[in-house]
Amino acid sequence: MNQQNFNAGQAQARTENSMQCAKETASAAADRAHAAANTSGDTAQQHRDEATGFLQQTGEQVKTMAQGAVDTVKHTLGMEKK
Repeated sequence: MNQQNFNAGQAQARTENSMQCAKETASAAADRAHAAANTSGDTAQQHRDEATGFLQQTGEQVKTMAQGAVDTVKHTLGMEKK
């Protein structure tokens, strides 16, 4: 009977140890997933900001070029302000 109690105690200790390892592994995986999600969100925001800046800069360049073309046509036709 004493040997059976000893074996049962060892089995329970191994089960508890396995459960603790599983909990730690799951917690570590959840932490890594959370960190990856945060990194992805930060990267996406950075790309949005860069795209916005690029589009704004391009729009300003187009506006400047169009104004230059209008001024050239006005000058050619003698319609410029004096």
